[in-house]
Amino acid sequence: MMPDIHPPAKGLVAPDPVRGCHVQPKDFAWFQESLAHTTAAGLMDFTGSGRATARHLTERQGHKRFTGLQHAASTSVQDAAHTLLGTEYVGTDHVFRLNGPRVEAFSGVDQALFRLLARGDVEEYRAVVHAGRDTRPRLTFDKSWGGPVSVHADGSVFALRLLPGQHEKPR
Repeated sequence: MMPDIHPPAKGLVAPDPVRGCHVQPKDFAWFQESLAHTTAAGLMDFTGSGRATARHLTERQGHKRFTGLQHAASTSVQDAAHTLLGTEYVGTDHVFRLNGPRVEAFSGVDQALFRLLARGDVEEYRAVVHAGRDTRPRLTFDKSWGGPVSVHADGSVFALRLLPGQHEKPR
C-alpha cells in the first residue's frame, strides 16, 4: 500500500498528497471485513461485553484488555436488559447524580443483534442492520421507560431517566 493518497494531476501540476492510505481493489474484501470487526468491537464495548468485544479485536488492537476479569466497579459490564420502544436491548447501566437528582443511563444494543455479534456473525449483523435501516434511527420519549431514548442505525441504544422518587424537590 502506498502511503498518502495522490490525487490526479491537473495539467502539469500535481497536487500535494493527502494524508491517508489508498486501498487497492484486491484489498477491498479484507478492508471491509476489518472495518466490520472494528465497528462490532466498538458496539460490543458500548454494551459492556468484554468477551464479545475481544472476539473482534486482534492482539495489536487490544484483544487481551477485554479477556480478563470484568468487575463492575472498574469497567462497564454487560449486566442489564431493558425493553425500550417495544424492543429488547442488552447492555449496561450507570446511575449518577445530575445537579442533585439521581439519573440512570442505559447503553446497549438490540438483543438479537447482540447475539449475532457475540458469536462473531458480523456479516449477518450487517445484513440485518441494513434491512432495518428504515426503522432506525429514532429519538423519542418512551413512557414505559420514563425518559428519552435514542436508537441508532447500528442497533445501539442510549436511554436516560430520572430514578423513582427523584421528581420531588428536597425539603
